Order: sequence, then C-alpha cells, then structure tokens
Amino acid sequence: MTSANGPMEKIVSLAKRRGFVFPGSELYGGLANSWDYGPLGVELKNNIKRAWWERFAERRDDMVGLDSGIVLNPRVWEVSGHLSAGFADPLVECKHCHTRFRADQIDVSKPCGNCGAKGAFTEARMFNLMLKTFLGPAEEQANVAYFRPETAQGIFINFKNILDTSRRQLPFGVAQAGKAFRNEITPGNFIFRTREFEQMEIEYFIPPPAREEDWNDYFEEWRKAMREWIREAGIDESRVHEAEIGEGERAHYSRRTIDFEFEYPFGRKELYGLAYRGDFDLRNHFKEPPYRDAQTGEAFWPHVIEPSLGVERTFLAVLLSSYAEDGGRVVLKLPPKLAPYKAAVFPLLSNKPALVAKAREIYDALRARFMVAWDDRGNIGKRYYAQDEIGTPYCITVDFDTLGEEGGADLKDTVTVRRRDTGAQERVRADKLAEFLHAAIYR
Repeated sequence: MTSANGPMEKIVSLAKRRGFVFPGSELYGGLANSWDYGPLGVELKNNIKRAWWERFAERRDDMVGLDSGIVLNPRVWEVSGHLSAGFADPLVECKHCHTRFRADQIDVSKPCGNCGAKGAFTEARMFNLMLKTFLGPAEEQANVAYFRPETAQGIFINFKNILDTSRRQLPFGVAQAGKAFRNEITPGNFIFRTREFEQMEIEYFIPPPAREEDWNDYFEEWRKAMREWIREAGIDESRVHEAEIGEGERAHYSRRTIDFEFEYPFGRKELYGLAYRGDFDLRNHFKEPPYRDAQTGEAFWPHVIEPSLGVERTFLAVLLSSYAEDGGRVVLKLPPKLAPYKAAVFPLLSNKPALVAKAREIYDALRARFMVAWDDRGNIGKRYYAQDEIGTPYCITVDFDTLGEEGGADLKDTVTVRRRDTGAQERVRADKLAEFLHAAIYR
C-alpha cells in the first residue's frame, strides 16, 4: 500500500464528492473561503469535538466546562487588548487590482500575485482582525459590537462565577469549544484559514509560581497531554513538529508559547498552540484579586496555561494523515472513534427479500447504539470500496449462510465482518455484533 499523504487536490475532491465539505453558498456563486460541512463532515467534526471533550473535560477531575456568548460586551475586547494594534496584521494593497495581502506573507518587491503588476503595493498598515457588527436597529457607534476572535475571554470574564458555583481549588481548568471569527486578510488553503472557525480551548488556572520551574511543570504536563491527543486523533506524529516561539514573535500576553506545527501540503503551519499567559487576563478583567487560598487566606490573581486547538485544522490534519491509496482503491484510515459511520450493513443481494429483511433487522438493532450506514446498491466489492473511501472501519454482510441456507447450522445467524484497513473477513454472531463493535471502536 502506498500513502499519498493527502495531496490537497485529492482531499478537496474527496471532501466534496463524498459529502465531507462543500463550498459555502455554492448555489449563489459561493462566498470566498467559506465552507459548509456535509452529512459526513458534520459527523467527523462532532466526533472530533466529542473525543476532545471526553478526554479533557469529562475524564479529568480538575476540569469544568463553559459555553459563553459569541458576542460579548465591547469592553471585554478593550480590556483584553484585542482592539489595539496588538491584534492586527500588516496589510498591503495592490494599486492596480486592489487585492489585499498580508505584508508578512509576500515579497512586496515582486509583482502582484493576482494581476502581475510590478511595484504596485501600498505602504503596509496595521489591519485589526476583529469582525464588527451592530446590536440594535441603528448602525451607530453606540451599538458597535464584535464577534469573538477567541473563546478564551468568555472563560476569563466568567472566572468568578465558575469559582463561586463549582467551589474549585487551584489548580483547575475550564474547557470550552465554540465558534470564533477573525477578519483575515488572506484566508485560504481550503479549510485551514477561514474567517469563521471553531476552537477547542482550555484555560488552566494555577497559583502564582514561587519558582520558575513551578509553572513550567504544568506547561510540560499539558505539552504531554496534547501529544497524547494527537495520537488519539490519528494525526501522523512524524509530520508534527514543536516550534518554540521567540519573545519578539509571541502574543503580547504570552510568557512562553509552543506551536505544534503540521506538515500540510502547502507547508509547515500551526496546528495547535500552547501558551503560558501569566496573570495578564485575570488581572486586566478583575481590579481585585478574584481568588483566595482556602488554607492561607491569601488573595491573588491566578496564572494561566492555555492549550488551544482548532477544530478545522484538526479535521484537515486527520484527513491528510488518514488518506491512503491501494492500487485503484482510496482508503481513509480514520480512527474508528472518529469515523462518521462505525459500520455499514449490506444484504449480499438486494433482490432477495429474506436477505434484505435480515440485514434490515441487524441495521435497525445497531443504529440504536452506533452511526451505521445501509447500502444495497451494486456489487458487494464496489460497496466495500465506497465505505473504504469514507473511512467506515467495518462492513457487515448478510449472506445465505446467515439464513442457514448454505454452510450448515454452525454459520446460521452469523454475518461476514470485513475490516477496512486489511480487507480481512471473519464470521461474527449477529447477536454479538454490538458487543464486537463497541470493543473494536472504543478499545
């Protein structure tokens, strides 16, 4: 088997053809760098978010969850520094075609990449990434609001509420997954960089470190946890690299940042980030220390370690890592836990009522517990290949042995289970299928 490691044109074609990702607003000519997630894509996205939530929120006894608003009081963004030059990218514009580019991502001494004009760029100016809107009927300054550019601030402004209601003691974390928006100058590379995206973020609150190594121990624990997640998500670890971000390149609030970079077909780019934010955010939002130590009575502003993960970038890295070709067959070797369908059920022949009825019985029993596909079209080989292409880990075929018409009594009420990655087949009792799938998927 040879792996194509997900050439982008093949991934984009597969995503559209099989219902993972559609161009946004395609019916009306599209919307630049906007994408909709189809029947399989929404399942994969939900499975990624569910796996993340289970690992980091539900399985840990030092975590709680939150779902804060997408539009917050504008004062939040003033206090956090997002409305200042600190949350902006350098912008240049071609004087001929008026296309805008990030100045730090092009060589302005070369011709415009859009129209080919030479020496055509304006001087760079800073462009704030906040996406503005208005609340209320009048579009006036008093009604200006912003779509959140990150989920983190919703956690910070609710810190005291969470503390008072959950009665947590340090260290503990708050997990949140949800939409964020950034008015990117040059979005692109399929779903890698878009103006609307989803984040899975944790703010992990720790005591102010008495020694340098105190916060670093927490930082290293979260670096290890993120590596474990990368393995669980089926992301190719050989294509993941850690980049230490230098002092002049880090966000203004960060005391240390590591980017987990992935080798995408268009270059090595950020997949995840891990930052030590110190007490910058809580100190800005709360004039008085919001936490009091239960033993010493000391009041202080906790410090924060932030593991930040993007849903869409995870989605793309998972597809690229899972894509493989075997002769004329395309296989998505998705981790079974993330696969949109856990199994597909087939009657061997669609024109045999007894086979169809038995297959339907099995299908109905399984779909009460799993996402299961049904397919009775064409020959069995093509059905197998179609499920391989969308990452279904197991195919279940009801044949004449199942009915006891061939093969003897020992094979009656058994089915053929085919494994996606190897093509190996085995007979499993129909009444043990749910147990078999659960053990295979969630082992």
